[in-house]
Amino acid sequence: MRTIGLIGGMSWESTAVYYRQINEAVRIRLGGLASAKVAMQSLDFSEVVALQKSDRWDDAAALLSDAAKRLEAAGADCVLICTNTMHLVAAEVAQSVTIPLIDIRRETGRVLAANGKKRPLLLATRYSMEHGFYADYMRDEFGIDVMVPNEIDRAKIHSVIFDELCCGIVKPESRQALEKIILRGKEAGADCVILGCTEICLSITDDNVALPVFDSTTIHSDAAVSMALEEGVANKQNAV
Repeated sequence: MRTIGLIGGMSWESTAVYYRQINEAVRIRLGGLASAKVAMQSLDFSEVVALQKSDRWDDAAALLSDAAKRLEAAGADCVLICTNTMHLVAAEVAQSVTIPLIDIRRETGRVLAANGKKRPLLLATRYSMEHGFYADYMRDEFGIDVMVPNEIDRAKIHSVIFDELCCGIVKPESRQALEKIILRGKEAGADCVILGCTEICLSITDDNVALPVFDSTTIHSDAAVSMALEEGVANKQNAV
């Protein structure tokens, strides 16, 4: 079994989901007491958020690249950035190491394409919804036309993520607000919804929304397990 390298702590609430999902998937595949080989660099999220707010993406890239190098030195065979937003600097992080970076956008796009989805609604942080790094990647790599909510809804989603979910707070009224945003997306022509923030799965599931749900956290975790267990050759193509 190969070792999975996680750059986590952004927030640790979703990193805990990664750790659980990865180990559950390994146990399902191998049975018994099997668990994943994992190396982790868990960052101080407050430092990362400060860089995001001040638009210091070069410094953020350096911070995550240093974490990736530490993972490689610790014996990791791949690296995952355990957050969608920080894939804004994924290319820089990938270039800092010799092991592959498993890109959450690529893995999510592959699953969407395999399911014939062309117009997903993206629920994510303001950075992911408004910067071109996410939508442009999906369009260029998969021909997928990413939709984003309107400005008011984007502000609401961003607030729910940072003020609630990243702090471990799951409010029923916020879940209902997200469900209504998804319904508006469906009415505007979305054919599915991407849970494009790794914390949103704490609130939204495919049981309570109007569109098919693609949870980027689960998709990313599954890709890591496939790499670790060398299931096929697809993941050899994941380097940015």
